Amino acid sequence: MKTLLVPTDFSSHSENALRAAASIARKSAARIVLLHMAGIADGLMTQEESHRALESVFYYKKAQLQFEKLISAPYLEGIELVPVLKKKENFYQINDIAQEYNTQLIVMSSHGSSGLKEVVMGSNTEKVVRTALIPVLVIKQFVAQFELETGVFASDFSIESIPAFKKARTFFEQFKANMKLVYVNTPGKGFKSNQEMDQIFFEFFKNLGDPFPAERIQDISIFSDFTVEQGVIAYGQLHNADLIVVPTHGRQGWSHFLNGSISEDIANHAIKPVLTIKI
Repeated sequence: MKTLLVPTDFSSHSENALRAAASIARKSAARIVLLHMAGIADGLMTQEESHRALESVFYYKKAQLQFEKLISAPYLEGIELVPVLKKKENFYQINDIAQEYNTQLIVMSSHGSSGLKEVVMGSNTEKVVRTALIPVLVIKQFVAQFELETGVFASDFSIESIPAFKKARTFFEQFKANMKLVYVNTPGKGFKSNQEMDQIFFEFFKNLGDPFPAERIQDISIFSDFTVEQGVIAYGQLHNADLIVVPTHGRQGWSHFLNGSISEDIANHAIKPVLTIKI
């Protein structure tokens, strides 16, 4: 992991993500691309729009000063920083920026108050989680140091989730952390018998290339709850997990295991940090 992308609106919420990113950057000798989108519109024609344009220019210059103040924070000392100031608010552009700077991880807050509100506030965090082509680490609270001792990888353990599992395993290995595996069994159409689950887990480890797939079945905990979201969060709390990792199909939703926006809901509602990995 050599480059991290951190969207910021200069709020205390987004600074939580920057602090976490700084901690990760120190452990992996990575640089941080610090992104702010000023929200200046083009093609203004009316007098009212021209007035807004002047306000936007003022805001743009103010953002430049805030950038200078932010990158001088003591917790960023010694870390390579690449400030990126864009004139438009467009969370879809994050993928382009991530690709341009060869970014391996997006670190962001789930709440914001101004500036980049279309990216870092409420349901818009879900949009980034859903559309990002690289893993997204969502930080919920103040983080002085991002520590990872125990984390949870929650999945349906389908064959297509193997690449996400490998990325998660690499992330955990970087921190020398314990990765707990959990499958949430829910009532209704999603319910699986023990025999069905054992078969799914066996095929998962077999296709992963594990030499003893039958033995590895026992490594996956089965947790029962009314919804997947509740089960994943409850299991994480039960084991005092520092991180929850969930694979996601993005726009297509979760196959079999998670439906709709469950991955985004977990990222929004879990207290602990959540890492989403696109399948």
